[in-house]
Amino acid sequence: MPVFEITKQATFDAAHHFPNEPEGSIYRRVHGHSFTVEATVRSETLDAEHGWVADLGALDRALRAAAEELDHGMLNEKPGLELPSLENLCLWFAGRLKDDWPGLCRVQVARPTINERCVLTL
Repeated sequence: MPVFEITKQATFDAAHHFPNEPEGSIYRRVHGHSFTVEATVRSETLDAEHGWVADLGALDRALRAAAEELDHGMLNEKPGLELPSLENLCLWFAGRLKDDWPGLCRVQVARPTINERCVLTL
């Protein structure tokens, strides 16, 4: 049986720091990154009316709205991101999307300029 996955990507820029790091650690200092976030929705069936897994435009709008909440802000100030690791960012985005997107199966957050990423598989 085929399994379909659709994916949308959004970008945002934000600052953060890791307050639990020791004095003098570069991670303790406030710094910023350009991030990408991807959300993937999976289904074994297609919508009979449209022949798709889900409306890619609607997924795009939902993902961009979530990214916009973080764009040009301090991640540490958002509930759930007091420790703003890539892992916690994945959890934050999944929390924003899962109720409206029951087929959500993967969230990826990356910092492409430094070749780092985290994938959350749901």
